[in-house]
Amino acid sequence: MGSKKLIKDKGRKATIYKGAKCLNCGHPLELTDKFCSNCSQINSTKQLSLKDFFDEFFSSIFTYDSRLRYTLKDLLFKPGTITKNYVSGQRLKYANPFRFFLSVSIIYFLIQGLSTSLGFNNDTSIVNINDENINASTNLDSLINQIPANQKDALVLDSLKTKLDSTIKKKNIKVEAEKENSDINKTYLLESALDKISWNDTYLHRLLLYRKFYKNTKIKNPKTALDSLKHPNTSINKWLYSKNDAIERVSKNPLGFANYLIAKIPFFLFFFAPVVALIFWILYSRNKYNYMEHLVFIFHIFSFVFLASLILHIPDLLLGGSGVLLGILLIFIGPFYFYKALRNFYNQSRLLTILKFIILNIVFFVGSIISALLFFAISAAMY
Repeated sequence: MGSKKLIKDKGRKATIYKGAKCLNCGHPLELTDKFCSNCSQINSTKQLSLKDFFDEFFSSIFTYDSRLRYTLKDLLFKPGTITKNYVSGQRLKYANPFRFFLSVSIIYFLIQGLSTSLGFNNDTSIVNINDENINASTNLDSLINQIPANQKDALVLDSLKTKLDSTIKKKNIKVEAEKENSDINKTYLLESALDKISWNDTYLHRLLLYRKFYKNTKIKNPKTALDSLKHPNTSINKWLYSKNDAIERVSKNPLGFANYLIAKIPFFLFFFAPVVALIFWILYSRNKYNYMEHLVFIFHIFSFVFLASLILHIPDLLLGGSGVLLGILLIFIGPFYFYKALRNFYNQSRLLTILKFIILNIVFFVGSIISALLFFAISAAMY
């Protein structure tokens, strides 16, 4: 028994290693202080050993794991209660709500993108049929009739059809280019006419004009294009013309652009949350909670949505990636969770909670649409 105590006393927290001041911040300490009251570092002068290093490493993991465990459990099964506990002072028990929201949302989109790239989602490819080759079959029949019967094998016919389709396509491209060139020659030099149009119509007209010029000439450099058009090399003109490259990238890889926008959702919600918290602060103005505490509540709600979506993602993949479980979450579980969170956190009557639940959903729906359009428009402009 005495030998075990002796071994324990040789640890970093043993009295013989206690110091009179903190080695990290220099704060004065008593010999009875296990940790510094100023910076929370352990009060020990013992040299760091391999065993001490791993002891502290696993201790920090266990502490974080404990906070994560409480956060996950209370967030999933105690709507509103986790926020009440956090704002009441139980901060060390839970993960930081802002950091936790960003982490879980980013992890969700990373896993979703990974499952999509690995082919777990049964996405179907969209095949576009070009109507400009509709007359190819007629010309092909006339050419087939000129081929001797002994040469009408499948290989020859396929080769003939491929060449015919290619020729027709080239002719159509040439005709279209000549038509666009004719249109551009009539309009792109009219800088003075553009100046007479209202400012919002001017930018739209310029964008369409630059798009035509880009398609016709394939000139990517904005300065070269504007010089050819005899338009001033202003910053706005160069920016408008540079959007042609973005349009080309979107048309060639629409899925990549969609993933680019989807990846912005966590940051959109992060900046949208303060607006929602302001609405809560106004609607619950007679409540004891301040603005920041309403904001914590919002981030806990958003975190639940992403966390539940993350949990349901794997079984949803097993069902063929149909999105049925996600639909159930958003239509049934989500609204019920939101109502219970309002009821538990704000402690108001059922009738008043239902009334505010309806008002908040309407305001949130309208506000999210307006904010999303602005946010994604800015994201698209920067693509």
